Amino acid sequence: MSKTSHRIFLGVLVLIVFGTLILLIYKGLSYYNLSLDERVYNPDHSLLKPSGTLGHGYGIIGSLSLIIGVFAYMARKRYRFLSRIGLVKHWLEFHIFLCTLGPVLVLFHTAYKFGGLVAISFWSMVAVFFSGVIGRFIYLQIPRSIEGRELNLNEIIGMKTDLADNLRANYNLDEKSFNVLSDSISMKSEIYHTNKFIRYIKRYADDRKSIHSVKKILKENRLTSSDYKRIVDLMKVSFRLNRRIEGLDTMQKMFRYWHVVHLPFAIIMLIIMLVHVGVTILFGYKWIF
Repeated sequence: MSKTSHRIFLGVLVLIVFGTLILLIYKGLSYYNLSLDERVYNPDHSLLKPSGTLGHGYGIIGSLSLIIGVFAYMARKRYRFLSRIGLVKHWLEFHIFLCTLGPVLVLFHTAYKFGGLVAISFWSMVAVFFSGVIGRFIYLQIPRSIEGRELNLNEIIGMKTDLADNLRANYNLDEKSFNVLSDSISMKSEIYHTNKFIRYIKRYADDRKSIHSVKKILKENRLTSSDYKRIVDLMKVSFRLNRRIEGLDTMQKMFRYWHVVHLPFAIIMLIIMLVHVGVTILFGYKWIF
């Protein structure tokens, strides 16, 4: 998948989620704003109540989205015969899409009315969703290969060495400029602050200053606009790698702890959801079938 195709792919997924949310709000806002007693007299009650034609459908499609989203991504990571079908990061993005769309549909399926055992599943789903947002942030802080495989420290340092070699081999820089840029690429050893968050912010601020200095040096070399942009992008990648190397161990630990929290909530949600579906079918609620 090319970079442009990937952006279109992500854009379509985002549009589907937001389009669905807007459509559901538009269709049922007047109904959901009513009290439970008043809803019975609303003309849309037979459609939008949890057992209604649309309300029930929201629950079925939302549940299927969650189940497919969870198990398809797990299967892609575990089974070798699926390794040739797309990159892991694309499967992860589709997993996030389905596990965002699913809760939206399930929320409207409940018509904002939930209690008992189903409430445990619902709030577990909410916990899974928000922990997924946090997990996505942590995931992005850990450098990965184009396939989505987590890189170790030696591989990341190798990437930085490749950046320096790229600067020397492909761009007509004088020796002084190259040395300055190469020094900027190197990992700084100074300790900014004992607090990791403050240290990250200070390093980020220094990186912004370094980018300004790099741009000034590049202008002195009279590079073409395309070469100028490529080198600035390379330097930004290098600074980003520096920050990620510094926080690599912390982020890897956080990601392991995150799995300990995320997975149990997901299992609880799925088990209670399946029980809810089984009881619903047992009582004869078979939607349009």
